[in-house]
Amino acid sequence: MINKIKLLYKKVYQKWNYDVHKSLLISGKILSTLNNQKEYIESLDEVEFQVFSQRGEDGIIQYIINKIEIPNKIFVEFGVETYTESNTRFLLMNNNWSGLIIDGSKKNIDFIKSDFIYWKYDLTAKESFITKDNINNLISDYTKNEDIGLLSVDIDGNDYWVWRSIETINPRIVICEYNSAFGAKEKISVPYKENFVRSKEHYSELYFGASLAAFCDLAEQKGYDFIGTTSAGVNAYFVRKDLSAPFKKYNPKNGFNESDNRDSKGTKGELLFLRHTERLKLIEHLSVYELTSGQIQSIKSLNL
Repeated sequence: MINKIKLLYKKVYQKWNYDVHKSLLISGKILSTLNNQKEYIESLDEVEFQVFSQRGEDGIIQYIINKIEIPNKIFVEFGVETYTESNTRFLLMNNNWSGLIIDGSKKNIDFIKSDFIYWKYDLTAKESFITKDNINNLISDYTKNEDIGLLSVDIDGNDYWVWRSIETINPRIVICEYNSAFGAKEKISVPYKENFVRSKEHYSELYFGASLAAFCDLAEQKGYDFIGTTSAGVNAYFVRKDLSAPFKKYNPKNGFNESDNRDSKGTKGELLFLRHTERLKLIEHLSVYELTSGQIQSIKSLNL
C-alpha cells in the first residue's frame, strides 16, 4: 500500500511539475516577444525577466540572442546544482538549444537525469569537480565546435581562473557571476586553489570568485565587450567584439551593480542577512590575487 501511494504521489507530482513548466514557458514567450520589439535599450534592466534563472537572466539572454546571429545553438553551463534554477534551462526548453551542464555533485546530476527534461531535450549532464586543468577536456569531450552560442560560468570559486583557461571554445556570449563584495575598482580574484569550495574557505561564504573589473579585464583579453550586469548585482554579460555592435558598452565602474543577495552566514551556519556594504568586514583579513601587480594581497590593504 505504501509503495502504491508513493507511486501515485510521484505521478501526481510529475504531472503538476510538467503543467507548471508549460505555464512558465508561455509567460516567458510573451515577455520575450515584447522585449524583442525594443530596437535599443539603455540598460539590460529593461529586458530582465525570470523563468528558471536566479534573477532576470532569462530575459537578458533572450534579448541578446535575438540581436545577434547564432548558427550553432549550443551552450555550456557549469555550477548548475539541480538545474532547476539556471541560466540555460529556458534556452533549452523555449529555444530548443542543446547543451552541456556540469556539476560536482553526483546527487545533483542524478536529479537532473531523473527530470523529464533529460529525455525530452538534448541535454548532457556531467558530474565533475571543475578545475583549470580539466575544463577543456570536459568541453571537448562534448563538442568539437568552437563557435558555440553561450558559456555560463558560476562555480563560486575559481571562476576567473577557469574561464581564463578555456581554449577549446570561443562562445558568442559569456555570462559570469561576479563577487560584488569586491567592489567595482580593483581587478582581484581569490587565488587559484584546485580544491576550492566556497563553504570551506570561510564560514560566511562571502569569499569566492572575482571582481567585475577582473572579469572585464579578462574579457578584453579574450576579445569580448562588457554589455552590463543584472540589476540584482549577480551576473555580468559579455558579447564577442565581432558581434557586439547592437549593444551599449560599459566599463566596470558604470556597469557595476551591488548584489541584493543577503545570504551571508555566521559561524554556526545561520543566515546573517548582511547588506552589501556590511559584507567585506567579515573577510577583510583574507587574501586575494591582484591582477595588475600579480601579487597576493590582503583584502583590507586594498581599501575596497
